[in-house]
Amino acid sequence: MASAETAAEHERILREIESTDTNCIGPTLRSVYDGQEHGLFMEKLEGRIRNHDREIEKMCNHHFQGFVDSITELLKVRGEAQKLKLLTTMDELKQCRLQQRNIATTIDKLTHCLPGVAPTALYYPALCTLEQLEHTCLPKAGGYRFCAIMAENIPVLRTHIRDVSMSDLKDFLESIRKHSDKIGETAMKQVCVWKPCAQDLVDFSPVYRCLHIYTVLGARDTFENYYRKQRRKQARLVLQPHSNMHETLEGYRRYFNQIVGFFVVEDHILHTTQGLVNRAYVEELWELALSKTIAALRTHSSYCTDPDLILDLKNLIVLFADTLLGYGFPVNQLFDMLLEMRDQYGEILLKKWNQSFRQIIDQDNYSPIPVATEEEYRRITGQFPFQDPELEKMSFPKKLPFSEFVPKVYSQLKEFIYACLKYSEDLHLSSTEIDDMIRKSTNLLLTRTLSNCLQYAIKKKNVGLAELVQIIVNTTHLEASCHYLEEFISNITSVPPDTVNATKLYGTSTFKDARHSAEEEIYTNLNLKIDQFLQLADYDWMATQGGGQASDYLIDLIAFLCSTFAVFTHLPGKVAQTACMSACKHLSTSLLQLLLEADVRQVSMGALQQFNVDVKECERFARAGPVPGFQGDTLLLAFIDLRQLLDLFTQWDWSTYLADYGRPTCKYLRVNPHVALALLEKMKDTSRKNNMFAQFRKNERDKQKLIDTVVKQLRNLIATHQS
Repeated sequence: MASAETAAEHERILREIESTDTNCIGPTLRSVYDGQEHGLFMEKLEGRIRNHDREIEKMCNHHFQGFVDSITELLKVRGEAQKLKLLTTMDELKQCRLQQRNIATTIDKLTHCLPGVAPTALYYPALCTLEQLEHTCLPKAGGYRFCAIMAENIPVLRTHIRDVSMSDLKDFLESIRKHSDKIGETAMKQVCVWKPCAQDLVDFSPVYRCLHIYTVLGARDTFENYYRKQRRKQARLVLQPHSNMHETLEGYRRYFNQIVGFFVVEDHILHTTQGLVNRAYVEELWELALSKTIAALRTHSSYCTDPDLILDLKNLIVLFADTLLGYGFPVNQLFDMLLEMRDQYGEILLKKWNQSFRQIIDQDNYSPIPVATEEEYRRITGQFPFQDPELEKMSFPKKLPFSEFVPKVYSQLKEFIYACLKYSEDLHLSSTEIDDMIRKSTNLLLTRTLSNCLQYAIKKKNVGLAELVQIIVNTTHLEASCHYLEEFISNITSVPPDTVNATKLYGTSTFKDARHSAEEEIYTNLNLKIDQFLQLADYDWMATQGGGQASDYLIDLIAFLCSTFAVFTHLPGKVAQTACMSACKHLSTSLLQLLLEADVRQVSMGALQQFNVDVKECERFARAGPVPGFQGDTLLLAFIDLRQLLDLFTQWDWSTYLADYGRPTCKYLRVNPHVALALLEKMKDTSRKNNMFAQFRKNERDKQKLIDTVVKQLRNLIATHQS
C-alpha cells in the first residue's frame, strides 16, 4: 500500500497535469518517472481518465440535441451567408474599380507635369552626385590615390553630360525643322476645335534637359544664345517660299504649315521655360515672319489667274491668321493684305466673266425663245424675272420676246455676285462693307465687262439687222431687271437698298447705252444696205423719155425695207419710227447725190422723168406707213427736197421759183439754187450736144434760150444772196 504521503503527492501531480499547459508539463512528468511508485501513479492516472470520460459522455448526452439543432440552423443560414458574401465581394469590386479609375486619372494628370521634370531626373542626380562627391565625400575620404583619380574625372563627366544633352538638343532642333509642317498642319486642323497642346505634337524633353544642365553648370546664357541663334536660322529657312509655290494650293499650304509649326513650338517654349525665350524675342521673330510672308504672298499671288485658286488661298490665309491669332500673335496686317487681294480677285473674276459673256453672245441665236409647255415657261421665268400678263394668257406654244442671251446673262450676274460674296466671308467685315464691296464689283462688271461685250455683239462682223433688233429687245428686258439685282444683293447682305450712302448699281445706264449703240448701228446698217442697192442703179441719163414703171433696183430696195421694218415690230415704237425716218432720209439724200454726182455730166429730160417715177415709188412706200406711229404724211417729208426739185424741172416752173424765192410761202422752198443750177447745167449740155440741128428748129432754139436765161437768172440769184 502506498503511504499517504505518496498518495498526496500523486494527487498533486494529477491536479498539476490537469491545470498545466502541455508546453510546460515536462518537469511534472519527470518527477513521476524519477519517483519509486511509478506503476501506482499510472493506475491513478487511468482512473482519473475514466472519470473524465464519464463526465464528458454525460455532458455530450446533455448537449447533443442542442448541437443537432445548431447544425440545422447553420445549414439554413449558409445560403444567406453566401448571398451576403457575394454582395460584399461586389462592393469590394466597385471600390477596386473606383480606385483604378482614380489611379489612371492621377497618372494622366501627372503625365502632363512630367515634360519639364522627368528629363532632368536622369541627369540632375548625376550632377548632384558629382557635386557632393567633389565637395563632401572626397575631402572626407582623405588623400588616397583613387580619390585623386575620381576628382580628376569629375570635370570630364560634367562635360560628357553637357555634350550628351547638347547632342539631344541638336537632334531636337533638326527634328522640329523637318516636321514643322506636320506640327503646323495639325495645329491648323485643330484650331477650329480647340487650341492644340504642343507637347502632344513634340517631345520637348531635350530642351528642358539641356536648359537645366546648362543652368546647373552655370552656362545658361551660352545655351540661350545658342538656342535663339539656331532658331533664327531656321526661321529664315521656313520663311523662304519655293519658287513654284504659286502653282498649286498645296504649295501655299506647306508654306503656311511650316510657319505655324515654327511659332507653335516657340510659343510653347515661351510658356514652359523661364526665360529661354522671352516675349520680345518671339515678337521680333513674328514681325520678321509677317513682313516676309506678306511680301511672298503679294509676289506669288500676282501670278494667279484662276479665281478658284485665289478664293482657296484666301480661305487658307484666314485659317493661317486665325490659328496664329489663337496663340496671341497680331494678324491685322494679314487681313489688310487680304483686302488688297480682293481687288486682284475682282479683276480675275472680270476676265473670267468676260469669257462667259462672249461665249453666251457667240452661242446665242438672236431669236425669241419658243416655249411649248408650262414647265418650260416656269423654268425660264424662274431664271429671269419676267412678267407679261398678256403673254401668260396666250396658249402654248408661244414665244418669249427675248433670246436665251437674257436669262443666261442674268444668271451670270447673280453668279458673279455670289463669287464676290464668297471672298468677303470671314474677313471680319461689317454687312455694310460687304454690301458696298459687292455693289462696286458688280458695277465694274456692268460698266466695263458686260458693256464691252455688248459692244462686241453690236459691232461684230456680219451682224444683221435682225440680230441688232434682238439685242435692243434683250437689253430693254435686262434694263428692266436691274431693280431685281438690287434686291438680290440686299437679300444676301441684309443691307436695305435704300440705306444712306449705299452704292447704286449702274445696270440701267449700261443697258441703255448698249441699246442706243445698237440703235445707231441699225441706222448705220440700214444706210449701208440702201447704199448697196443704189450701187445697182443703172440709169440711162441720155434717155429720150422715161419708163412707165420704177427701176428694178428700187423695187428690190423697197421690198427689202418692207421686210426689215416688219421685223421692227418687236422694237420700242420710237426706235422703229426713227429707223424708218432715218432710212427714208438717207435714201432721199442718196438719190439726190446720184443725180448730182460729177460722173453724170449730162441728164436728159427723159432720164429725169424716169428718176421721177422712182421717187414716186419711194413716196408710195412712205405713204403706206411701213412703221406704225407716224402722224399724217410725216414720213413723206423725207423726200420733200427731191419732190420739189423734180416738180420744178418736170413742170418747168422757173418763173414761180424765181419770183417767190426767199419767201416762207414759196412753192419750191426746199430747192437750193446751187442744186438747181448744177442740174440745169447738165441739161443745157445735153440739149446742145444731142441735138445737132437744134439751131434749125425753132422750138429747140427757144428752149435753149430759155435754159440760158434761167441759168443767168439763177447765177444772179446766187450772187445776190451771197453778197
